Amino acid sequence: MPASLTHIHPDTPMGANLIAGGATFRCWAPHAKSVYVVGDFNHQVRSEASLLTRDAQGHWRGFIPGVKNRQRYMFYVVGEGSEGLKRDPYARELEAPFPSQCIIRHPDFPWHECGYVVPRFHEFVIYQLHVGTFFTPNLPQKGGTFLDVARKLPYLADLGVTALQLMPIQEFQTSFSLGYNGTDYFSPEMDFAVADADLPPYVAMVNRLLDEKGLRRYQVTELQGEMNQLKALIDLAHIYGLAVLLDVVYNHAGGDFGDQSLYFFDRQDPAGGQRNSLYFTNVGHAGGLVFDFAKPEVRDFLIQNAKFFLTEYQVDGFRYDQVSVIDHDGAPEGWRFCQDLTATLHAQHPETLHHAEYWDVNPFIVAPLPVGAGFDTTLTDGLRIAIRDVIGSASAPDARPLNMTGLARSLWPEGFHESWRVVQGPENHDIVYQGREPRIARLGDPAHPRSWFARSRARVATGLSLTAPGIPMLFMGQEFLEDKQWADDFVTHADLLLHWAGLDQGDRQMLDHLRFTRELLQVRRRLPALCGQGLRVTHVHDQNRVLAFHRWVEGEGRDVMVVVHLADFTRVGYRLGFPGGGDWREVFNSDAYENWINAGAAGNGGRVTAGPQPLHGFAYSATVVLPANSLLIFAR
Repeated sequence: MPASLTHIHPDTPMGANLIAGGATFRCWAPHAKSVYVVGDFNHQVRSEASLLTRDAQGHWRGFIPGVKNRQRYMFYVVGEGSEGLKRDPYARELEAPFPSQCIIRHPDFPWHECGYVVPRFHEFVIYQLHVGTFFTPNLPQKGGTFLDVARKLPYLADLGVTALQLMPIQEFQTSFSLGYNGTDYFSPEMDFAVADADLPPYVAMVNRLLDEKGLRRYQVTELQGEMNQLKALIDLAHIYGLAVLLDVVYNHAGGDFGDQSLYFFDRQDPAGGQRNSLYFTNVGHAGGLVFDFAKPEVRDFLIQNAKFFLTEYQVDGFRYDQVSVIDHDGAPEGWRFCQDLTATLHAQHPETLHHAEYWDVNPFIVAPLPVGAGFDTTLTDGLRIAIRDVIGSASAPDARPLNMTGLARSLWPEGFHESWRVVQGPENHDIVYQGREPRIARLGDPAHPRSWFARSRARVATGLSLTAPGIPMLFMGQEFLEDKQWADDFVTHADLLLHWAGLDQGDRQMLDHLRFTRELLQVRRRLPALCGQGLRVTHVHDQNRVLAFHRWVEGEGRDVMVVVHLADFTRVGYRLGFPGGGDWREVFNSDAYENWINAGAAGNGGRVTAGPQPLHGFAYSATVVLPANSLLIFAR
């Protein structure tokens, strides 16, 4: 007799779910001849009692009594083309090492009620990191883990960013990965977890973080497995005032799939081509296959995945990889999928951020339905390209004009009505990956990435991102002048890991740059204009390498002037227009962070006075000192 249909109803959740007395199982395999569930609870034996029952929609389901938390299980699928074991596409956790069986897990976790509230979107400052390489104290035995990231939360909170953007954390089949070749969408990457035997010192470490906040400690058993360790990272991030965004890949899956993955899940005849693979089309992307968005079940799988992380993991939003591939290679249904995705998530979790990568930049991606795709924000490249162009050109050993005019045009991308709709920054995981473009410090002086030229230009690059319109994004290490590219393979490329030892050992240049970034983020928080809607470029001069722009809060004022200067010498008596007369405080001067505190810093002694001499569209102007390779901020 097949598995019982007790507790089975039309809304029975997909995958394996513990309930009183056992567990329900459900999977989608419309072309399968039969589907069984085998596991520790039935001695891994396929029998009549483990046979699931098919419904009219092609879902196989049943209730198995006696199933317990952390038991292993698999589906056994008999199809037209083959038969054999399949991992549950909805499995919450997988057994290590990979490939392996699924583990049934109860979703409960001892979350701390800390009153965390997601920032308003214009207050986001994103810090992008790769879990496996961000902080690696256990090399060469093991790369970075979720709990290693947790160890750095006080550092990140003190830095002043407001959100962590984790590169993809879903299970991938390769030894090393950027994360964009995942196959098991509901299971966190097992390599990012600490084994049970190694947990006690980690639990002691995270409990010290809880002690600092006067909160209840974790028990060792509560942090067993990658599922709960990722939840602990998110829980602790919220306690330390940081949002967590997951980078998800809904355009394609794979790379390497393996026979037991969701690829050809119902084991149709492979002679029919990739269209018989159930979840995918025959269109390839990045070594994998594009999802078949024409199938409601595939669209629902991905939307349920996002809902799962928002509810069970309490994440604060997502960065969606290559939405342009969903639109173009998933046509004609890809755009409608995006609309269904954003409409569902906004309705159920309106406070969360949904950030799309789309190339070429397309303002319709953030336009509301029914015309737009409904995402909140999108990655843009205009400012990044312009910053890297002027910094790279400034490194040439001459006084050539710089394209400050192009830089000025890039401050507000065309077609966007709200500044916070765009996410920008001079570095990201794609750009500074090994073999691609240099990091900003090396771009500023390719021969000597720790020279004054490199350091001062790096301050200008980061400073532009933090004062320009949009949500700024830092890539891991940018805040302390990391000058090496990065790689996900920390064994072959251990020389490209972040230089945390420099901070620990008191490297003066790194500490000064970290202070620069931290204190500029403090200024950004204090001056609402730097997060506001108001922008006007007031002065640009390519030959002089000067750019000045006005920021303000619409309807309130709170005027701020930002001045960028990329000549290698100090200019004295340079007249600039100001939006009001009288004293203006020099609230930030990047030159002060050269050998902090720089007693010889060029600048304006903390203030300038604007008189009634019209200039640059203002009724007032003042003469200012522009330090070499600097960014200045003036406010009332």
